[in-house]
Amino acid sequence: MSKILTQILYKQDYHLWLETTLKQLQERDLEYLDWDHLIEEIERLGNEQKHKLESYLLQLLKHLLLYQHWSLPECKNHWEVEIDNFRVELRKLTKSKNLYKYLLTVLAEVYIDALRQAKKKSGLNCFPQTCPYSIEQILDVDYLPPFEF
Repeated sequence: MSKILTQILYKQDYHLWLETTLKQLQERDLEYLDWDHLIEEIERLGNEQKHKLESYLLQLLKHLLLYQHWSLPECKNHWEVEIDNFRVELRKLTKSKNLYKYLLTVLAEVYIDALRQAKKKSGLNCFPQTCPYSIEQILDVDYLPPFEF
């Protein structure tokens, strides 16, 4: 398949383009490979994984804050289940050493967003301005912060 046909295929039938590209890679047929779209897709995939990681981290931090500072009796179990769910997802993503390192670099920034959302949800203004949890606590499936209300 020519390079031009492969590029047209990308726009008209994405899944067929994926299958064709995979076959070309498996067969080491690099001559007609649609390099531009392949590079774009790999970059997109990497960004998607980072976005997922940030999203799960944000939700986990927000729920840790709510659990610790606004744990109404009827919400306590809900927060615990949510905390566990987000930790499971983060654990899957951080099996990649690169994504684990990325988590470390975005933790402070993501905490600011989690803090803002926790304030909006609860109406409270008692949350710490910097992340009070270590990375070990954040990822530890058995860790729950002490109540402070």
